[in-house]
Amino acid sequence: MSRFIEIVEVGPRDGLQNEKLSLSVDEKLALIRQLEAAGARRMEVVSFVNPNRVPQMAGAEEIMAALPADLKHSRIGLVLNMRGWERCVAAQCDEANVVVCATDGFGTRNQGSTTHQQIDALAGIVERQAVEGGPPITATLSVAFGCPFDGEVSEDQVVAIVREIALLGVPEIAIADTIGVADPWTVRKRIEAVRAAAPDARLRMHFHDTRNTGLANAFASVEAGVDVLDASVGGLGGCPFAPNATGNIGTEDLVYMLERAGFETGYDLGALIEVGRAISERLGKAPASSLARAGGFPA
Repeated sequence: MSRFIEIVEVGPRDGLQNEKLSLSVDEKLALIRQLEAAGARRMEVVSFVNPNRVPQMAGAEEIMAALPADLKHSRIGLVLNMRGWERCVAAQCDEANVVVCATDGFGTRNQGSTTHQQIDALAGIVERQAVEGGPPITATLSVAFGCPFDGEVSEDQVVAIVREIALLGVPEIAIADTIGVADPWTVRKRIEAVRAAAPDARLRMHFHDTRNTGLANAFASVEAGVDVLDASVGGLGGCPFAPNATGNIGTEDLVYMLERAGFETGYDLGALIEVGRAISERLGKAPASSLARAGGFPA
């Protein structure tokens, strides 16, 4: 195979936001640079949330100021509202990832607003970008397979929200299994439904491995034709506002699976494994990813 699968590295953002230990700006920068050296080209590096609510994400502006513009790398900032968008633009992020929650239960706890209010906020951001300029926007639909507060999330519920996002002309839509409840058969069906609702948008998938289905769901996505997947080095990750949330699929695990099958990712697997081991040790925990424990093959 020669098909290229783009892996968006989310370790510096989603990977760190739920850790008890908050890294310094310099430590975060070191991680970002190590990941870029290992092949990451698109990466969520900062989150423009209130640091009083998520102290692990403090220092976003300092991090962006220390990363010189580079046409080979795209640094993404997470945005929840208009204030976050303004900070993202001022910090000169290459992309903005704007989150919309699929349920009111998760939205009010995670962002202090309902799904409808978040769609309105996204619409305001898109309108402002059209007038004033700013980075390209991805809309991420979180808890798109299940919510820790509202329970199951139906296909119809997801499709209705995706249709509203598509009408805004957002070029990329990410569908996120934030709490790791999806299965590969549902993933495939949901991708088909989302494609029909937003045929002009590029589709991106984001999986957590809470119930050990993350790689299977990534496989199902690739089989369904998706070319963009999120992953976090070392399998780090979790949401501070989702009970029992655990890490994303490990970037090194995903790279191994794809490259073993003949897909291209552009990553250096050996370097990636070392980064996963090192950051896990710094955080005082065993690596969650299998490759960080077992290594690649052949050795």
